[in-house]
Amino acid sequence: MKLILYNFLLIILFFSCSSYVDTATKESKIKIPTVKSEQTFDVLIEEGIVYAKGLRHERLNSESAKVIPLKLDVYSPKNDIINRPVLMLIHGGGFAGGSKAHNKIVRIANYFASRGWVAISIDYRLKRDKGTVPQEWIDYSTNVPSPRVAQFLAMYPAHRDAKAALRWIVAHAKTYSINTDYITVGGGSAGAITAITLGISSQDVFKDEIDTTLDYTLTTTNLEQSYQIKTILDFWGSKIALDVLDKIYEPNSFKKTYPSLFIVHGTEDSVVPFTNAEDLKKIYESNKAPYVFHPCEGYGHGCWNATIEGKSLVQLAFEFIVEQQKLKID
Repeated sequence: MKLILYNFLLIILFFSCSSYVDTATKESKIKIPTVKSEQTFDVLIEEGIVYAKGLRHERLNSESAKVIPLKLDVYSPKNDIINRPVLMLIHGGGFAGGSKAHNKIVRIANYFASRGWVAISIDYRLKRDKGTVPQEWIDYSTNVPSPRVAQFLAMYPAHRDAKAALRWIVAHAKTYSINTDYITVGGGSAGAITAITLGISSQDVFKDEIDTTLDYTLTTTNLEQSYQIKTILDFWGSKIALDVLDKIYEPNSFKKTYPSLFIVHGTEDSVVPFTNAEDLKKIYESNKAPYVFHPCEGYGHGCWNATIEGKSLVQLAFEFIVEQQKLKID
């Protein structure tokens, strides 16, 4: 009787373990998102979603300020898939202009959303908004040529807002069936500068330098959320904001690991010189971090229409993300 009972318990244990293994295997398989190689899904667009609020000052850090909404647009594939990667896009404009509705950004958002990503295009505060800036940035601005000071100071609220948008994405991941293990950030020019900084700087930077007594809108920015960026799309950006962090806060502002970096830059760029791309390449090489480097021979700034070996830049970006994130592809 004891032997029968013992064998019965072994059978129960076997099937319980088998069920656990099957469940664990299914969970591990479903964790990796599947995307489409071709345009497959209709794209649902939600415009003007408020992801946070920020202060717009009359003068630099003046008490006279008003609260403005910070908005983003969500491009979702029309399907019932519950395991989607996400791409956050940041427009360019020298931290002085541009918007989330930039036609090239919209084209990229639709390209990826139609293949299974949730793509999100964000607005952020610009130079004219005079967003709140930490005193250490104001002090350092004495090293900046006077015509560029306002543009330099605009980098801080722009980066703060972009990080807030990324935290909003994490906070609303379930709403859009986003798998937050598969985050890509990217942009052009100033947007690329911001994307690079988001990927390489620690999460506390552009968040903890100002407390809520100076800027109470920080409480709207999902401060409790964290994120892990897996890949960065750099369209003619630079490491200028990282250099500023290095000067003001020293290297403890940086992470020890670098997200995979996709670099595209025109060799004749007179706005953000091509040497900036080469500098990023050297940093990634020295840190043995994964990257690809695509010089656009003969192109200037904003070479959106360039092709490399017969492929568009967005197609190359697609292949890069799929390879680096090891996504499944149909």
